[in-house]
Amino acid sequence: MNQYRLVLPYPPTLNTYWRHTRGKNYISQQGRRYRTEVMALIARENLALRLTSKLCVKVWVHVPDRRKRDLDNLLKAPLDALVQAGMIADDSLIDDLHIIRAEPMKGGKLEIRITEREAA
Repeated sequence: MNQYRLVLPYPPTLNTYWRHTRGKNYISQQGRRYRTEVMALIARENLALRLTSKLCVKVWVHVPDRRKRDLDNLLKAPLDALVQAGMIADDSLIDDLHIIRAEPMKGGKLEIRITEREAA
């Protein structure tokens, strides 16, 4: 079982990730900027592995402040960005997903551990 660890910047929420105009949905400028930042990080760390096995993903969310937040609104942007960056072939490969609220920190961040699961 291979395991990968990475730290990503704090993502935009679903409320700011998508935009809707004239009946069309598209990723906002903020969402595209986040995706580009993650793609650069994955390239710099040589993690464009295009993982195709089933995955277990554990995410520690360091929120930027102590305001109330729904953690489940945070994962769309980073998981899509990992696919776009070429680290994961498709986010449908994630069979086991854990989200953990960690200590708040200025600016926020995500600590992610991705583990390839063994074939049954």
